[in-house]
Amino acid sequence: MDWYLMVWRKYAEFEGRSRRNEFWMFVLINLAIVFVLGGAAFVLAGTLELQGAGTFFVFLPVMIYVLAALIPNLAVATRRFHDVGKSGWLLLLLIVLGMIPFVGIVASIIEIVFLCQDGEPGTNQYGPNPKFPEQAVGVFAGSSAFISMGLAAEPQPLAGAGSLGFCKTCGTKLTDGSPFCGSCGARI
Repeated sequence: MDWYLMVWRKYAEFEGRSRRNEFWMFVLINLAIVFVLGGAAFVLAGTLELQGAGTFFVFLPVMIYVLAALIPNLAVATRRFHDVGKSGWLLLLLIVLGMIPFVGIVASIIEIVFLCQDGEPGTNQYGPNPKFPEQAVGVFAGSSAFISMGLAAEPQPLAGAGSLGFCKTCGTKLTDGSPFCGSCGARI
């Protein structure tokens, strides 16, 4: 349920990345809600023996929910595309192509393949990996995680850091009495 609510909290946030769990749990719970609301509407319409305009009012809650969930659904799908390194505009193109007969089947299959793929490791052009947010800490902490994350620049030595109990090379706190940094191995 937390994954579902997370998407509603990011209602129209099209930037960043989303995990597969977030996307697919939102889709699953959305389908369940639509089926429950639709089933209740069918039962109510059959019980009251409604016809014509009366059925419209019974199905109105289903239509309102589907319209309300449209923007969060597009937003989480866009963030999911970002997670695999694809643009949100590609998602829009696949949705538009999905409306064309026969071409729509191929476009839908391609869209589902992208939505099922695992996200790119590390940070990509759309942001840090939501699966391992601790990897993004290396970007800002000045640690040797830069190299493991595939970023080009190595951290610069901190000026005067060795005299303050921190390594001059990587900036981590030094343990007392050790002639080497425990993080990067540099000689103190």
